[in-house]
Amino acid sequence: MQKPHILLVEDENVTRFSLRSLFEAEGYLVSEAVDGDSMDKQLKQNTINLVIMDINLPGKNGLILAKELKRNRNLGLIFLTGRDSDIDKVLGLEIGADDYLTKPFNPQELTIRARNILNRIRQTATEIDESVITFNQWTLDCHARKLTSPTGDVVSIPRGEYRALRLLIKNSGQIVTRQQLIKEMTGRDLRSNDRTVDVTIRRLRKHFEVIENGPELINTIHGEGYRFVGNAE
Repeated sequence: MQKPHILLVEDENVTRFSLRSLFEAEGYLVSEAVDGDSMDKQLKQNTINLVIMDINLPGKNGLILAKELKRNRNLGLIFLTGRDSDIDKVLGLEIGADDYLTKPFNPQELTIRARNILNRIRQTATEIDESVITFNQWTLDCHARKLTSPTGDVVSIPRGEYRALRLLIKNSGQIVTRQQLIKEMTGRDLRSNDRTVDVTIRRLRKHFEVIENGPELINTIHGEGYRFVGNAE
């Protein structure tokens, strides 16, 4: 089996060199880019499984690049950046990043997060799953990760949203805790002040809002988690 391939998008030379050494020591293939143009070149030349990207980059910043990246490609994305405001974190997760880590960072924590995401990518690619799940006239294509509304609108959803929605549907009518959701989405445990689950649920609800006056499909159970209340078939 080919080793997972990580692309580092970082314009600071010392940080990029340190990251390369870190991940090569873990046995990964590693490529480098310093901006959007060199990132696109690497993506065309290699099969990349995970992108680790700074936000502050020359030219297009990482948030803009991430929108383009997640729109067209099925790969993992971690933001590794010095921008530690809640607004940046929420924006990064809203775009579809799998994780967000601020500098200075713990190398062991970063490698664990990267490994968890890569494991999830591999599991998603190889697991035997339902080809289609239907609920309330919506359709979830589990292989393509596409959500089709009752009116025929189709949207591709990021891996985290897909895994969260699938878990909720499989446990329809039951409370799914935030810990269960974050574990399913990223493979890691829930941390204090972690907004990943809440942002993901908010994005899922926005998809469903295209149907005006449609039923609420995901209920918030305050202090516990979320519950899917649609009619899964």
